[in-house]
Amino acid sequence: MLDFAGLNWLAILVATLAAFALGYVWYGPVFGKAWLDALGKTEEDIQPSPTPFVVSFVAALATCIVVAALLKGLGMAGVGDGAVLGLVTGVAFIAASMASDTAFCGWGWKLWAIQSGYRVAYSVIMGAILGAWPPG
Repeated sequence: MLDFAGLNWLAILVATLAAFALGYVWYGPVFGKAWLDALGKTEEDIQPSPTPFVVSFVAALATCIVVAALLKGLGMAGVGDGAVLGLVTGVAFIAASMASDTAFCGWGWKLWAIQSGYRVAYSVIMGAILGAWPPG
């Protein structure tokens, strides 16, 4: 059973912020233009709103909490263990689910690769940070 008591909440916050910072780079200079192209939008089409950022932060926080609980529950520690767990959860739970959605909704595989790639990458970063940081 997963035990959420005794998690290192500072590490969880730092790992979540790191994931959020990755999003700034990922959807900015790295894949920003390709992402907009895959969406069929321009920068002018994107209306400024805090809502997507709040939802994204909460989603990243939820992912981070579960990765932290899994690390603890599985007795895993260290950057390597954390990164591998992040990779496995990112690919098996996030990217796989998004692939199914993409297939049914017809969003395009380029968009899937950019979006799921970000979430897999942030899961690896989260896991590495959480693995390196001792539990609460």
